[in-house]
Amino acid sequence: MAKRDYYEVLGVPRNASEADLKKAFRRLAMKYHPDRNPGDAEAEGKFKEAKQAHDVLSDPKKRSAYDQFGHAGVEAGAGGFGGGGRAGASSFSDIFGSDIFGDIFGGRAGGRRTQRGNDLRYDLTLSLEDAVNGKEVKIRLPVQVDCQFCNGTGAKPGTQPKACPTCGGAGQVRMQQGFFSIQQTCPECRGSGTVIEEPCSHCRGRGRLQEEKTLSVKVPAGVDNGDRIRLANEGERGEQGGPNGDLYVQIQVQQHPIFTREDNNLYCQVPISFVTAALGGELEVPTLDGKVMLKIPGGTQTSQLFRIRNKGVKPVRGGALGDLICRVTVETPVNLTERQKELLQEFESSVQEGGSHHNPQSHSWLDGVKKFFEKMGL
Repeated sequence: MAKRDYYEVLGVPRNASEADLKKAFRRLAMKYHPDRNPGDAEAEGKFKEAKQAHDVLSDPKKRSAYDQFGHAGVEAGAGGFGGGGRAGASSFSDIFGSDIFGDIFGGRAGGRRTQRGNDLRYDLTLSLEDAVNGKEVKIRLPVQVDCQFCNGTGAKPGTQPKACPTCGGAGQVRMQQGFFSIQQTCPECRGSGTVIEEPCSHCRGRGRLQEEKTLSVKVPAGVDNGDRIRLANEGERGEQGGPNGDLYVQIQVQQHPIFTREDNNLYCQVPISFVTAALGGELEVPTLDGKVMLKIPGGTQTSQLFRIRNKGVKPVRGGALGDLICRVTVETPVNLTERQKELLQEFESSVQEGGSHHNPQSHSWLDGVKKFFEKMGL
């Protein structure tokens, strides 16, 4: 019976890397290994075929000969390199290596695992002024500290934790699951290697108590909603000598009564009278660092934008200073007296006499409406 192509056996292309070959062989070994298929001659044959293919292709010299001459280049007695070694059923530890279990289940044999502490989050609310200008803020947050009564051991004062009888102080145990030999964290001591027979009454055996600490947070100028400031090693304590986690300060900016922020620009609404809109004038408008005069040209329309350069936000990560953009709103007067109404009616009559010269947008709109109705036959 003709032998199948080794690349076809492993299901890899001819330019497959060493890692690809190893991955493909492990997949087939997991499926066809005799330990998983006792008494199945077909599965054993497929495993041997896969192992022989891997043995040849994982050896650079053998692979080169195979690529040039095919099976003849690697068969014993034909000037080749032999049939790729023993094609018998190697154990799973031979195929996968003991390191795979450490990678999956954590840690190395014979040693307790250190564990990094959890990261923490603190929500910090700032005014728009403080977010734009930057500020140093003091915050208080709960932390875990060593119990001073038991010196962090968790054992009653005068006693000490004892070696875990389940793992013998190693912190890990080896378990047999079918053909797997798995090393995992000891369920009795949870990896610490010790057990506490008489727990400390103050910390209840935890070895830690909760306190509050004060931290100084330097808020850089230009931060915005959703930005985070990382304080390294200010999170939860690590276990078994592991490093502390980090503290992330999440920025929330309060809504401002005058300004809104979009990227690096500030926006504000500026109401003006229709007289100012028609004749023009000057208005005093606020910025985050003082007052400026805004010139309103005659004939200004509502929602028109005016830009005041360099009165916005300096980006926290660098870049050009933003602007203050004023959106004017022409305010209609209310609560008019009879005399004021008469004056407005006189003014309206005089404007109408000027035709489209005074109200170009209104007349343009009316012309468009008229043409629309004519098309509809109305």
